[in-house]
This record gives sequence, structure tokens and C-alpha cells, in this order.
Amino acid sequence: MIGFTFGFGSILIVLAAILIASSIRIFREYERGVVFMLGRFWKVKGPGLVLIIPVVQQVVRIDLRTVVFDVPPQDVITRDNVSVKVNAVVYFRVVDPERAVIQVAKYFEATSQLAQTTLRAVLGKHELDDLLAAREQLNADIQKVLDAQTDAWGIKVAIVEIKHVDINETMIRAIARQAEAERERRAKVIHAEGELQASQHLLEAAQTLARQPQAMQLRYLQTLTTIAADKNSTIVFPLPIDLLSAVLDRMGKPSVS
Repeated sequence: MIGFTFGFGSILIVLAAILIASSIRIFREYERGVVFMLGRFWKVKGPGLVLIIPVVQQVVRIDLRTVVFDVPPQDVITRDNVSVKVNAVVYFRVVDPERAVIQVAKYFEATSQLAQTTLRAVLGKHELDDLLAAREQLNADIQKVLDAQTDAWGIKVAIVEIKHVDINETMIRAIARQAEAERERRAKVIHAEGELQASQHLLEAAQTLARQPQAMQLRYLQTLTTIAADKNSTIVFPLPIDLLSAVLDRMGKPSVS
């Protein structure tokens, strides 16, 4: 009888130890526990030591740290009908553990699939030039759309970054030809603008010289100085027509004796 009592008491002690051990939960600073009472949501507990009533209560452990995952390469057709492959990286975290457990079965997989479809939908509304030159704006647009859709799940999408835009060789050559043509167009425009400005300045100079005959004479002298500096053997000196006519008239008249 004594041996049976001792054996039964030992079993009770072991059962009590197991019951206490199973009722203790320890949550780290970045973890929370979503507690259900008989299948119904009760409260979110943690961090630290949390006591759970076995069988009656169940707990789901949720990590609140930021999660980073790569969006696999997606086939995207841009608005100008160019086929490209785009991959991205998404940063998100759980801000409401209750909704992350109750509103969606697997929040990580759900967010990953939603990120893929959102990436294709948003980028498909833009042209190839935007994908190559306006990534910051596209990142912001994707993040905004994705964050609005995951808000019901208690998920906060903080950052979306497009990593690579892969284009086939044919399109790369076409882009190179387009860039070369654009550079040639800009060079021609700059040259034409220079010719226009030069002609305007020449017109203003001609008008100034026409109004001031003395300025024309000074320009003659400046030209002679330039010619003399080049050590030319022949110098053409311009004379006023009025002076030359007076000399010729004087030479043609007979002398009076």
C-alpha cells in the first residue's frame, strides 16, 4: 500500500512538472504571442515570460522584425510593347500580430505573391524609358500600392527596390542607335543655335559700322595691323573714294600758265 501511494504521488509530481513546463512561454523582445482561448482570440502577449493554460489556450508566435525577400524575375510588357525581365527586393514587417494571424493564412507567402503581381501590374503601365531612368518614382508607386493592399493583413511594406531590368540584345542595339541619333540631333541643334547667334551679332556689327563711318576706318586700320603682323609682301590699303576722285580730277585738269 505504501509503495503504491509513493508511486502515485511521483506520477502526480511528474504530471504537475510537465503541466507547468508546457504552460510557460518566453518571448524575445522582437516576438509577440497571439493567444486564443478555446479557439477565440483573447489577446496579444509578450515580450518576456507568459503563462498559458494548457489545452484551454493556444498561442501563435509572431516575429516583428523586418523581413527581406527577393521577388523572382518577372516577365513584364511595358506600355510601348517591350518585353523585359524585372526583379526586385521587398522589405516588410508585421505591425499588427492579430490581423497577421487571423486575416491571412500565411502572411509571408501571401505578401510574396502579391508583390509579384503588383510589380507586373505597375511596371506594365510605364514605358521602357521610365524603367531605365525613373526607378525612384516606380519604387515609390509599387511600395504605395503594395502597402495599401497588405494593410488589411497587419503588414507594413517599408521599401521596394527594383534591382535589375534585363533587356534582350536586339532591344539593346535599338536603344544604342536611338541614343546615337539623339546625340546627333542635339549636336545639330547646338550648331544651328550657334550660327543664329553669330549671324545676329554680325548684323548688329554691320549696323553699327554703317551708322559710324569712323568705326569703319578704325576697322580698316585694325585689318592692316593684322596683315602686317603676318609679314605679307603685298598690302592693299583702302582709300576713301572721295579722296581718290579729287586726286584724279586734279591730275586731269590742264595746268594754267
